[in-house]
Amino acid sequence: MKIGIIGTGAIGGTIAKKMVAAGHTVKVANSDNGDKLKARAGELGALPSALEDVVNNVDVIILSLPTVAIPTLPENLFSSVPDNVIIVDTSNYYPFRDAQIEDLQDGKAESVWVLEQLGRPVIKAFNNLLAETLLNRGKEAGSDNRIAMAIAGDDANAKKIIAGLVNDAGFDTVDSGSLEDSWRHQPGTPAYCTELNKEELRI
Repeated sequence: MKIGIIGTGAIGGTIAKKMVAAGHTVKVANSDNGDKLKARAGELGALPSALEDVVNNVDVIILSLPTVAIPTLPENLFSSVPDNVIIVDTSNYYPFRDAQIEDLQDGKAESVWVLEQLGRPVIKAFNNLLAETLLNRGKEAGSDNRIAMAIAGDDANAKKIIAGLVNDAGFDTVDSGSLEDSWRHQPGTPAYCTELNKEELRI
């Protein structure tokens, strides 16, 4: 599968590394340019890409940015991206970092807000585990007490595809429902950064 990842920090970089190891073709972009981006991409085994190119000719686009940075993406970034390309939101809203975003302070589900900023449907995934867990705690499918990750979204087929990528990263998945339901694995909830297995995460 061809994957474009925007953001190469602790989560985005780890996802890139895991997807490359699983045999996917991965392009990465970040706020750096030139040699810094090339060096980071080299560390991850991915292909460095300009922001405008990382979203082209891919099957999945993964956004791994601070919430406050999402509205700063170019307005037409996804204008030529086909509707069947899945966009994944991994972000978590932290007011101390992202400032006060009124809609989120008023209780709107974070990924619903992201959808509104992008004007495109998104799947919420890769957000409820610590970067260290994502990097080091993955296991083969079928392993005992395999840690599970929550996935939310309004497209069942898209969720199935992203669940496959989560499995490639070494984790089980639990479908937490619609995008509106993604609040269930936002910061401060029992599902957030607690390393639960599939049965525990469902409760």
